[in-house]
Amino acid sequence: MKPRADLRAQNIVSGWLAAAVFLVAALAGPGLVVRAFAEKPYALPVQVPYETPPRPGVMPDTSVPPSTRPLDADELKRAEALLPLLEGKQEFWAMGEFVHLGPSATPILVKALKMPAPRIRFNAIETLLMIKDPSVVPALVEVAQEANEMPRIREHALRVAVRLNPALAPPAVEAMAKDRNPTIRKTAAFEARYVRQKAVVPVLIGLIPDEERFVSITAINSLWLLTRHESEIHDWDSSTKQERAEWTQEWMDWWKDAQATFELPEPRQPRKPL
Repeated sequence: MKPRADLRAQNIVSGWLAAAVFLVAALAGPGLVVRAFAEKPYALPVQVPYETPPRPGVMPDTSVPPSTRPLDADELKRAEALLPLLEGKQEFWAMGEFVHLGPSATPILVKALKMPAPRIRFNAIETLLMIKDPSVVPALVEVAQEANEMPRIREHALRVAVRLNPALAPPAVEAMAKDRNPTIRKTAAFEARYVRQKAVVPVLIGLIPDEERFVSITAINSLWLLTRHESEIHDWDSSTKQERAEWTQEWMDWWKDAQATFELPEPRQPRKPL
């Protein structure tokens, strides 16, 4: 089958040829016109009306729901045997098996957070996010606070903890905000905007004079989103550490006066599509 553009071009050429034959035949005589078209018909370009394709229907849910019953002895042994498979060629299959086992398997997954292989620990955190069991948040907070843990694992543990139960995340945010790694501090500053607890406000204020500008800007953006406090207008993008230290005092003075009565505003709802 030829492409639509090629067919359109061919129809246009054919139309011009037909017009030329018609003109020559008309000059020669009416009988030649009829005879010319009878001997060799030509395709004429035709505008085809456009029809909007139908919208796809609702696809049926074919997923297998996770189990909600407690695991028996055999299933517990099977879950234990799945832990080493969280690293390697079968890791995605093992993660899916844990998700199918459901929240009853989360105590086994929490054990994986202490295993030596970093890939197993990371995949265990990702699997806990898919299971969506808030009871594992204390274990995730502990991982996020562990100074000797790999940065990407600490960051992922904080992200998952914030999404499962943000009310328990302030200790992890506070610990990570004091870390020597600027990437860890930036993650704490960013995730704090989703922790709707007054305890993270002074932590964010303490990150404003950070020596790394990207940490400071992330902290001030989180403060604006979290508190909606209209502070003085400053050029944060080109600011120096000394300037940020001076601007921090403005936030500290405001928080000193407001913390007793201040209530976090409700988060803004996303705009509905037009």
